[in-house]
Amino acid sequence: MTLVHLSRRDWLKLSAAGVSAVSLSGWLKVLASRTAETPAKHKSCILLWMDGGPSHKDTFDLKPGTKDGGEFKPISTVVPGIQISEHFPKFAQVMNHAAILRGMSTSEGAHPRAKYYLHTGYKEGQGGLNYPSLGSLVSAEIGKPDGPMPNYVSIGARSYGAGFLGAYHAPLIVTDPARGVENLKPMVNGSHFNDRLGLLQEMESAFYREYKAEASADHRTTYQRAVTLMQSKEARAFDLSLEPASSRQAYGSSRFGEGCLLARRLVEAGVSFVEVTLGGWDTHQNNFERVKQLSQQCDPAMAALVNDLKQRGLLDSTLIVWMGEFGRTPRLNQRGAKPGRDHYPRAWSSILIGGGIKGGQVIGKTDKEGATVIERPISALDFLATVCELLGINWKKQNNTPIGRPIRIVDKGATPIKELLS
Repeated sequence: MTLVHLSRRDWLKLSAAGVSAVSLSGWLKVLASRTAETPAKHKSCILLWMDGGPSHKDTFDLKPGTKDGGEFKPISTVVPGIQISEHFPKFAQVMNHAAILRGMSTSEGAHPRAKYYLHTGYKEGQGGLNYPSLGSLVSAEIGKPDGPMPNYVSIGARSYGAGFLGAYHAPLIVTDPARGVENLKPMVNGSHFNDRLGLLQEMESAFYREYKAEASADHRTTYQRAVTLMQSKEARAFDLSLEPASSRQAYGSSRFGEGCLLARRLVEAGVSFVEVTLGGWDTHQNNFERVKQLSQQCDPAMAALVNDLKQRGLLDSTLIVWMGEFGRTPRLNQRGAKPGRDHYPRAWSSILIGGGIKGGQVIGKTDKEGATVIERPISALDFLATVCELLGINWKKQNNTPIGRPIRIVDKGATPIKELLS
């Protein structure tokens, strides 16, 4: 029989109750059953959003020796048989924790529509609704409703919001990770601050009683959350200056690297969903030089994030998602002196890391040119249902809009990727 770990305080309580070590055996089944009822470790998600749509053929699904295969060389990873771009050498060393999904195949090829679709699982304008983003859904389903920290933080760019779920699940935007959240300290002392806050609350309440305006309720929610954050010790998580220099160096000197480091700090502090954006992947021109530069920013930051979470015992409970809105054409265009690749949703790659997945594998396969998925196609709905499944979210659940219309978290037709699930 496995013994249940008891703290010194627990032992003292039992002794005071007259329970000796000999008689404790009768308590073990009870204690074990209570231990089994302990909730699982809180799940979190970090979305590394590659804005513009990265070329799968120049990152994680290289086709050397083929027409327009490009100038990058494939390198081996720590997983035998899996190769990726030479510009991801550090990530190659943590491939055992990751799964490359080379079978992504979606239906939207315009940036705004594709970004909306991959963030929400619904097409823009579908049903006349403003749908919640993945971050807002995670906030609503597994976020901490009474915690001082926001449940959804977007770093580097404004992301998609809460839609019909309301302002409480909207993202906190951090434009510059090195500066964190500014204006967290009150401009007046504690008593004056509380007096002013009380007056504002009275005015807000009076206005809402009179007009019942939804915007007023959203505003009240927003400032109440801001005040809670201002008064919390957890707000220190936004201050990267508290990190040792060696830790900051591991992530690289780019703003994206700083964003990934901040994401790790926020997950440690209990934030459920963090999105970090790296833009510039819309490589219609000068594809190879731009992809090389972006890959070299992305590589150290991704690898450091994985290693950091692993060392802190957080990798199994934190799902890292790397993706953009689509891939790029297998064929090079001839725009300008240096060719590029155009939008291509028909076949592309995304990556899942940690979060309890079966790592060290590739799922899906494209043809020899990287133009068509020939094994295990993965739709946007399949992908989002898988992310929800890994986070412990019932993706078939229905949330009601303000007028009582039930909307599924992930629309019908989704099939989670069973090869990823442990």
